[in-house]
Amino acid sequence: MLKELLEIYLVFFKMGSVTFGGGYAMLPILRREIVERRGWLDEEKVMDFFAVSQCLPGIIASNVSVFIGYQRRKTPGAIAAALGVVTPSIIIITLIAALMQNFQNEPMVQHAFKAISICVCALILQAVISMWKKGVKDWVGIGLFAVVFALSVFTRVSPVWLVVVSALIGIAVKKAEEK
Repeated sequence: MLKELLEIYLVFFKMGSVTFGGGYAMLPILRREIVERRGWLDEEKVMDFFAVSQCLPGIIASNVSVFIGYQRRKTPGAIAAALGVVTPSIIIITLIAALMQNFQNEPMVQHAFKAISICVCALILQAVISMWKKGVKDWVGIGLFAVVFALSVFTRVSPVWLVVVSALIGIAVKKAEEK
C-alpha cells in the first residue's frame, strides 16, 4: 500500500510541477496520466470529478487530486494526491518569492511569463475542445452551452449556480427522455 501511495504522490507531484494556469490547464495532463497512461479511471469519471471540483471551494487541481486519490486508496490516497499536487507549487512559489525581488523588472523574465501565459491559453483551449467532444452531444447540450457561456461572459452569475442549474437541467432532460 505504501508503494501505491508513493506512486499517487509522485504522479500528482509531476502534474503539479508542470501545470501552470490552474485546474483548466491541468486537464490535458490529467487525462493523459490518469486515463491513458495508468488506466486508473475512465475519461468520463475524470470529467465528472473535474466538474464537481469546479463547484467546490478551493483550488480545482487540489479538489480533483483528492477525488482521484480517494478513488484509488480512500483517505490515504486522497492525502497523498493532494500533497503531491500542492508540493511543487509551494516549492516554486517560495523560490520565486525569494528571487523575484531581484529579477521582476528584467525583460527576459517578463517575456518568459508572457510566453507561459500563451502556453496556458493553448492548454485550456485543448481542455475545452476535449470537454466539448465528451459533453455536448445533442441540441440540448448546444443550447445549454450557449446559455451558460453567455451568462458566464456577460453577467456576474456565480459559476456554482451555473453548474447546479445545469445539473438540474440534465436531470430534467433525462427524466423527460425516459417518459
